Amino acid sequence: MTDPNSQDKNNFLYPRSRYYGKFQPENLVFNANLQEFTQKISYITCLETAGKLSQEEAYQQIRAVWKKLKHSKKELAIGVNKEI
Repeated sequence: MTDPNSQDKNNFLYPRSRYYGKFQPENLVFNANLQEFTQKISYITCLETAGKLSQEEAYQQIRAVWKKLKHSKKELAIGVNKEI
């Protein structure tokens, strides 16, 4: 059975903002990826600040998340001039 507060918890833990840019599917996907990136960075920095992660572990995790976002940008061809 689903907890009725489950959606509230998800909205609190994983907030999403609306996308206000030019509508293109790749822009929408990248915006979602960017929001996920910022959420993960926030958790990693909080864990490092609280002493749950070492500086090196936090750095490695941030680096991995950054590479994933960078790869996403490249795959979606964001920022590349597309000529018709």
